[in-house]
Amino acid sequence: MLKNHDNNTKLLLDISNDGRRAFTLPQCDVPFQEITDKDNLISQVNLPEVSQLDLVRYFTNLSQKNYSIDTNFYPLGSCTMKYNPKVNDQIASLDGFSSIHPYQPEETVQGAIELLYDLQKLLGNITGLEGVSLSPLAGAQGEYSGLLIARMFHESNGDSKRKIAIVPDSAHGTNPASAKMAGLEVVTVKSDEEGNIDIENLRELVNEKTAVFMITIPSTLGIFEPNILEITKIIHEAGGLVYADGANLNALLGLVRLSDLGVDICHSNLHKTFSTPHGGG
Repeated sequence: MLKNHDNNTKLLLDISNDGRRAFTLPQCDVPFQEITDKDNLISQVNLPEVSQLDLVRYFTNLSQKNYSIDTNFYPLGSCTMKYNPKVNDQIASLDGFSSIHPYQPEETVQGAIELLYDLQKLLGNITGLEGVSLSPLAGAQGEYSGLLIARMFHESNGDSKRKIAIVPDSAHGTNPASAKMAGLEVVTVKSDEEGNIDIENLRELVNEKTAVFMITIPSTLGIFEPNILEITKIIHEAGGLVYADGANLNALLGLVRLSDLGVDICHSNLHKTFSTPHGGG
């Protein structure tokens, strides 16, 4: 908890008063156990003591200083935060979803399994891709999983020399980070004056070591790549795979499938395209 002298916001320590409590713990329901001196803290912990009202007002005030999807529109091209109805949080919190356990009997989770199965089929139809995994819990995990698939694809074909991931200079920062985590070498392709992929620069970079090309459609700049078919053809002719960051998949729904553009692997941010609760994958 640091003091901030740049504004007039008081910290909890500034409004602290001895003896005030925002919450009272319930009576202990486990056997009492004496704590010896060696287990005690030697120094005093300087924690603030405030009332519940002061605590609520403090964090409410801080929250209003943030730029958030609940207060404003966030128009970044490939990362637009959409309207996610709060009722979706309630649905996701139903016992049939939130209270199930991987080891409970299969007959008790058939409803959740059916929903997951149907979701996989729908996502497959939307993207045009044959296989769908719901294991990754977030966009970056989806990227990482997809890039591991690309790497293992080449290794299983005896082509382990393919270790290069080509990433546009306009890509989201998680793209090169995920590629690096997947054990790939990141090479950056330039954008042209209009913000599209520089085709000639891409041709110069592609070689027998190219494992995967990562692209966001539309790009982080909000631009639909007009040369996407030529780009995917260049990568495929060189023996590489095309990975699409599906951060703004809703911009393509009903217009084109990623597979029709030559995409081999993609991830979909369900909280951006299908209004699932944020932080839920």
